[in-house]
This record gives sequence, C-alpha cells and structure tokens, in this order.
Amino acid sequence: MPALVLLIFLPTILLSVVPYRIKFGLFYDFYIHAKLINTYIILLHHSDNEKITHKADLVIGCDGSYSLVRQEMLKRCRLDFSQSYIPHGYVEISMPGRTLPSGATEPVMPFNYLHIWPRKEFMLIGLPNLDNSFTGTLFMPFKYFDALQTGDDALNFFQEMFPDFIKLFGSENLLSSFKDWKVAGLVSIRCSTYNYKDRCVLMGDAAHAMVPFYGQGMNCGLEDCLVFKQALDTHPHNLEAALDEYSRLRVTDAFAINDLAMYNYIEMRSKVNSKLFLLRRRVDSFLHWLMPNTWIPLYTTVSFTRIPYHLCVENKSWQDMVVNRLLLTGLLGGVAVTAGALWKWLGHRSPLSVNFSWKSL
Repeated sequence: MPALVLLIFLPTILLSVVPYRIKFGLFYDFYIHAKLINTYIILLHHSDNEKITHKADLVIGCDGSYSLVRQEMLKRCRLDFSQSYIPHGYVEISMPGRTLPSGATEPVMPFNYLHIWPRKEFMLIGLPNLDNSFTGTLFMPFKYFDALQTGDDALNFFQEMFPDFIKLFGSENLLSSFKDWKVAGLVSIRCSTYNYKDRCVLMGDAAHAMVPFYGQGMNCGLEDCLVFKQALDTHPHNLEAALDEYSRLRVTDAFAINDLAMYNYIEMRSKVNSKLFLLRRRVDSFLHWLMPNTWIPLYTTVSFTRIPYHLCVENKSWQDMVVNRLLLTGLLGGVAVTAGALWKWLGHRSPLSVNFSWKSL
C-alpha cells in the first residue's frame, strides 16, 4: 500500500514542497523543445503556439519514453539508441469491490496481495486500490487481442481462460470494460549514454523506459536522482565530469533492469506453474533463512536493497551455478551409491540361467 499511496500523492507532495526550496515555475499544456548548442529551452503552447524561451544552466530531460529532449541529444552526440516493442500489449479491466447493504464496499479478494492468473503465453493481474477495488490488467500477445472483436468474443475467452474472474466480478462488468478497451503497447528504451557534455542529462523513462513486470520503473527513476546527487558530490566543481560519472554508473544498471523486467514477465505468466520453479524458490528461501547475509534471492536484492541491478544479476548467476553444482553432485553421488549397492547385490547372486525353448513362446 505505501507504494500505491506514494504514486498517487507524489506529484502533490513535490509541488507543495519544491517552490519553497528553489526558484520554481510551472507551465501547463506546452510542448518542449531544447536547443542544446546554447542550452535554451523553448516552450510552445498546444493551442495558440505561445512561445516562451528560457536560458538554462542544465537541461534535465525527464519527459518520458518518447522524449523530445532525447531526440535533440541524438543530433548532438554519439548516442546509440534503441526502441523495442514486445509482441504483447495490455488493457486495463475494472475489478470493483462488493457493495454491502450499508453502502460501503469490501474487496472481493484478499487485499494485501498481487493476484496473478498465469496462462503461459499471457496473464491477468489484479492490484488493490484504496477504494477496495482492484485494477486488473490483461497482458497478452496482440494476435489474441485481435481475435476478440466483440463483447461475446471477450466473454467466451474469459469463461474459458479466467472462469473465476467471471464468478468474482461478473460478466456485465467485463462487457462494460470491453467497450473501453484500448490495447496499448509495451516499449523498452536503451541509450548508450545519458548526457551531452555539461548541458543536458536524461533521467527516468527518457533514459531507460522498461516493461512493467518488475515494478521498478518509478524506483529506477528515483534512484537516478540519488546517483546523480552522488556524482555531483564526487565532482562538485566539474559538472561535465559529474554527468559523465552518472552516465557510466546508470547505463549498465539500466540495461540490467530492462532485461530483468522482461525475464520477470516470462516468470510471472509461465514459470510460476512449474514444480521445478517452485522447488527452486523454496531452496532459495531456505538458504536465505540459513545464510541471510550470503544467500539473498534475486527479487529481494532487486526490490528491497540498494545493490546495483547489474550486481543483482551477477549474484543470481552465481546462485544458479552453486545450485546446479549441488544438484549435479547429489545426482552423481546418488548414482554412485546406487551403482555400489547394485554391484554388491549382484556379487552375492549366482549366475542367472535361462532355460526356454522357442516352442514355449
């Protein structure tokens, strides 16, 4: 719940605090254009093309996945950039609470959990809201969305794949949601650097948009700010060196969390139904209980520590190697014990004589 509250109220908190700390201005409904040669910011109003020009000491591009600041950077520096859509999209589906005779509502599922309906190629998730409802999100390949042309198509699909959803929230609710379905794409952004000299720096989705399956998008953006401050503290009198240091530290980690986010989608929609996967989770939990400072599961290191993302990946690779070697050692040991017992047993038996004739067959 704290993360949900933060997401809802963070803009209000920032807007109430920042003006008292620094000189601050707000401009609504403006396009932004950055001139990085002389570090100018040009704002153009959506409706009447009103133009406002500002001279900036530093342009910080936090303008999202389709960043206009990043587009300007592409013209000015050797910035390798890639934008990748996965073949899956998503839609949000209403999951209302249950209305009581008193008029109040209560959740229809346990509230303090992320609910997942994994179906190998696709999945449905439910996230709790403050009003006792859930926000449902269906992640699925576009080819399956394209096959759902009518409300009846959607209803038949859910009755086959998510029958408990229909029992919990009703077919009318699904049909009402279907009318507003707008299937959205999922994009990953990678950049080889996040700054241009001492004039511009990218943060958040402008630098490293990712698919949402690790829940780290906002956290990664906030961590950008922390690493940026540490770089400024390290190079207090050299802004360009600080920005170079920030890029060096963040690019590797952003690539790592991009890969982890995609991996976690496969895990959530498919692997959670695997007995081997669940066994490995139990092994990780046991070893973490046994050696809490040595064996830390991947999800814990990513979500609840300040360990850099790329080191989380390296730690997981080391854990996989250890577990695989333990399993191999156990398997070979079991084979050796079995072979020894069989040899001993065979050594005490008399030679096998077989007497039969083909006629008896």
